Amino acid sequence: MYKFLKYSAVAAVGAALLAGAPAKAQSAADFFKGKTLTIVYGFGSGGTYGRFSLLFAEYMSKHIPGNPQVIAQSMPGAGGLKAANYAYNVMPKDGTGLYVPVDTLIVSELLRPKAVKFKSDKFTWLGNAVQANAVIVVRTDAGINKLEDLKSKQVIIASTGKGSQTFLMPALMNAVYGAKFKIVSGYKGSRNLQLAMEQGEAQGSSLTWLAWSTAKPQWFKPGGFAKALVQIGYAKDKALPNVPLASEVVTDPGDKQIVNFMASMGPIGRGLAVPPGVPADRVAVLRKAFSDMIADPTFGPAAKKRKLAVNALSGEEVQKIVNESMKVDEALLKRARAGIMGGK
Repeated sequence: MYKFLKYSAVAAVGAALLAGAPAKAQSAADFFKGKTLTIVYGFGSGGTYGRFSLLFAEYMSKHIPGNPQVIAQSMPGAGGLKAANYAYNVMPKDGTGLYVPVDTLIVSELLRPKAVKFKSDKFTWLGNAVQANAVIVVRTDAGINKLEDLKSKQVIIASTGKGSQTFLMPALMNAVYGAKFKIVSGYKGSRNLQLAMEQGEAQGSSLTWLAWSTAKPQWFKPGGFAKALVQIGYAKDKALPNVPLASEVVTDPGDKQIVNFMASMGPIGRGLAVPPGVPADRVAVLRKAFSDMIADPTFGPAAKKRKLAVNALSGEEVQKIVNESMKVDEALLKRARAGIMGGK
């Protein structure tokens, strides 16, 4: 009787293990079959975030096992932070919720800790499609003939909100360069910012060069409607060799540190991430799908057709940048908060 029970127990364990094998597979590649994945982004559909999100929705399905349906959902508000807070706290943590991170994710968390409800380094990055410098642009009739004119003449800048680089970059130049930008927040997306400039509500704004050059390339022809004044990034954009970096025009060593910290935004936005808690095997499947999407020979031409550039980083590369960017001296953060956010 003992032997029978013993062998029965062994058989039962073996059956349980066999039953568990398909369940493990189901938790990864097979999990996505028949599912609907939702990509959430924090701006309107007409800007680069919206266009990339719609492109991701079209192509990710082709490279995820089981070819699930993928849709994109716009969730504008607070300069992109509404979507970030949602993604971190509400989005499903099973791999069916994908988030297009705003490029100011880290900067907003470190400069406005009371205004955010997420931890940037707890998101898991699947990859980034493009890296782009922020560029402050003004109308040619704004009376700014050289960068130094910003120190003596007020320029009205349109912004989506304090969580966006459309606010942070002009505020940065006010703090470390002595510019006199008057920042007006509340616009919804880059297209509305550009429309505000066209209608005379604003004289300028700050967007990535990708956003400027793809939406309004005619503005920047000789004698055109607008001109680029300064760019914020680690290195100059190849298309803007004569537009100075903020790090080149700031002289104080502490201010230079702040500028370099702010430049961390370049590699962060316009990719895909998932909230904390998504099982590691599903993350691996999604990261591979993102890499395969970028390598798809039809993806680049499709992006170009939508006036988008592709200069990708893997999920592991972006994760490393995020983790390193979070290591900022508290004294520097206090100085940045006081200068850029008025101590808030």
